[in-house]
Amino acid sequence: MMRLKIPSFLQYAACAAAIAATGFLASCTHSSANSEDSKTFARHWPDTVLTGEVVAELTAPPLVPKPLTYTSPKRVKVTMEVIEKVMKISDSTEYTFWTFGGSVPGSFLRVREGDMVEFTLKNAPDSKVSHNIDLHAVNGPGGGAEATNVAPGQSATFHFRALNPGLYVYHCATGPVGMHIANGMYGLILVEPAAGLPKVDKEYYVMQGDFYTKGKFEEKGLQEFDEEKAINENPTYVLFNGRVRANTGKNALPAKVGETVRLYVGNGGPNLTSSFHVIGEIFDRVYTEGGSTINHNVQTTVVPAGGAAIVDMQVEVPGTLNIVDHALYRTFHKGALAQIKVTGEENPNIFHKVKEQPVAGNDSKGVYK
Repeated sequence: MMRLKIPSFLQYAACAAAIAATGFLASCTHSSANSEDSKTFARHWPDTVLTGEVVAELTAPPLVPKPLTYTSPKRVKVTMEVIEKVMKISDSTEYTFWTFGGSVPGSFLRVREGDMVEFTLKNAPDSKVSHNIDLHAVNGPGGGAEATNVAPGQSATFHFRALNPGLYVYHCATGPVGMHIANGMYGLILVEPAAGLPKVDKEYYVMQGDFYTKGKFEEKGLQEFDEEKAINENPTYVLFNGRVRANTGKNALPAKVGETVRLYVGNGGPNLTSSFHVIGEIFDRVYTEGGSTINHNVQTTVVPAGGAAIVDMQVEVPGTLNIVDHALYRTFHKGALAQIKVTGEENPNIFHKVKEQPVAGNDSKGVYK
C-alpha cells in the first residue's frame, strides 16, 4: 500500500513562515500602492459657492448651446419634457420615437464645472408609458433615474453638482432599458471645465444610434420596433441624428476654409460601438472618451455605446466631408452618414486634383501621369 508522505513539523513551520512573509510583502505592496494612490489621486473639488441662477439653453441637433460666459458656479435650471411622437426615420418611412425634448438625439445641455443643476423631467400627458433619465454626468443613484420616474402627465425634480468636466451621455433607464434607448431616448450633456474649452469657429452636435424595425431599411410606412432584432444586435438602421440623411445635402453642416470645427460626438447605442471618421480630414484634437485626455492627429476614434468624444479639426480646403461610421456597411446600407460642407478658396498647396492624362501605351481611363 502506498503511504502518503507527511511533512515534518519543520517543513510546516518553514511553509507557514514563507506564506506569512509572502502575505506581509503583499500587504506592504498593497499598502504602499494605496499610499501612492492617495498621493497621486485627490478628488478635485471645484468652487461650489453659487453666485446666481441661470436657465439652461437647450438645443436640438445639430445645434449646440452658446459657450458659457460666466466664470463662477451658478444654479442652472433645466426643464426637459419627454415626448412620444411619430417622425420620419427616412424620407419614406415613419417610426414612433420616444424623445427628450422632441428630437433624436435629445436636447443638448451645456453646464459648467461646479454648477448646481436643478433638473426637472416632465412626461407629456399623451405618453403611453413611464420614463426617467440617467445622466452619466451625475454622481448619485442611477444618475438621477431613481429620482425621476415619471408617469404620463407627471414631473419630478432633483439637483446634482456637476463635479467632473467632460462630455456625457444621458438616456432613459426605465425598463426595458434597451427598448427605450432604441426608440431614441438619449442625448448629450457637456460639463465645461471651469477654465472653459479652447475657442473654435463652429460647434455641432452629432450622435449615433442604432434602430430596429420590423420592416426593411427604408420600407414605406409606419414601422414597429422589432425586439428580436434588438436582442440579436442586428439593426435595420444606424443613424446620425435620428434620421437617414438628417445632415446631408442641403442640411449638411456648414463651415468655411480655415475654420476650426468642433463636433460633440455621442453614441446612444443601445448596442453598437462606433468607429467615428470624417473622410478627407484628420482630427487635430480628440478629447478621448469625452474626458480630459487629448490625443492628436487621429484618423478614426472609437465611441462606445453610452460614450462620447469631442473632436476638433481645422478644415483647409473646400468640398464635402463625409462623416461616417467606418464599419462601412453601416454607412452604405444602414444610413450612417452626415456631411460637412466647406466653402471658400481652393488651396493647391494642400490639395489639388491633377488633370487626367492617359499613360503612354495604356488605354485605361482614370490613370494619372
